[in-house]
Amino acid sequence: MNAITRLPFLAELEEGADDRFHIPEREGQRRRYRTIWISDIHLGTRGCNAAMLIDFLDNVDSDTIYLVGDIIDGWRLKRRFYWPASHNDVVWRLMKRAKRGTRVVYIPGNHDEMFRQFTGMSFGGVEIRRKAIHTTADGRKLLVLHGDEFDTIMLAHRWLAFVGDAAYTTLMRLNVVVNAVRQKMGLPYWSLSKMAKHKVKNAVSFISRFEEVVAHEAGTRGVDGVVCGHIHNAEMREIDGIDYYNDGDWVEGCTALVEHDDGRMEVLHWADEIAKREEREQDVRARMAA
Repeated sequence: MNAITRLPFLAELEEGADDRFHIPEREGQRRRYRTIWISDIHLGTRGCNAAMLIDFLDNVDSDTIYLVGDIIDGWRLKRRFYWPASHNDVVWRLMKRAKRGTRVVYIPGNHDEMFRQFTGMSFGGVEIRRKAIHTTADGRKLLVLHGDEFDTIMLAHRWLAFVGDAAYTTLMRLNVVVNAVRQKMGLPYWSLSKMAKHKVKNAVSFISRFEEVVAHEAGTRGVDGVVCGHIHNAEMREIDGIDYYNDGDWVEGCTALVEHDDGRMEVLHWADEIAKREEREQDVRARMAA
């Protein structure tokens, strides 16, 4: 049986099940944004930080949400099926957003390229697109796409991409172990792989070159900026007059790109947001105990 067809939410989709959460949705007030971009979740892998993403989804809301590729890791699922209940919870939360009226646009990446064949269709209220143009509240036009189109390794040496993916998966497993130990010690989340990537000169050079290529291509298409994912490196910067945004990932950095009602853009580092929230809660408990 094809690994993708074995996914639980696909079997239940037509039945209209939308409340079968393993982790119940958090009730209460949520931070509201005009637009949210998330990508590189890699559901179906052990490196996916589903718990932190669920916390994010239960604490924010928006008019529009873009899923900018590599949401489900088809590469990994083809080799070994892995789909815990928390991964199903992520999918159902996103589909419930669509049902409640949020516009949800899904732009498949290279790891979930099997969904590109459905471009132009809607899937449980989720629009599937190859790319999109987003107009911000302050009138800027942003090209939204995953970004693997500009990855020379993916285009010219696909076999090398798979080798690199295997090495990256190993690093992700180490990342899970390191943070499990840190959690037991009462320490906050920390990304081993992110640190390693920024310490390696070639990785830094590749990221910089990738950003420049994507921004240049966006400029040739007559837009004001570009939003992408793919390289797991959250960033906001101007490159030759083009606004470049990368929303990061949910396996190491745990970041999202958001647009405020006035068009202002911000990268949210959710581990930091959780730490701030817990600090505020501790302060409240301390004042109540005093």
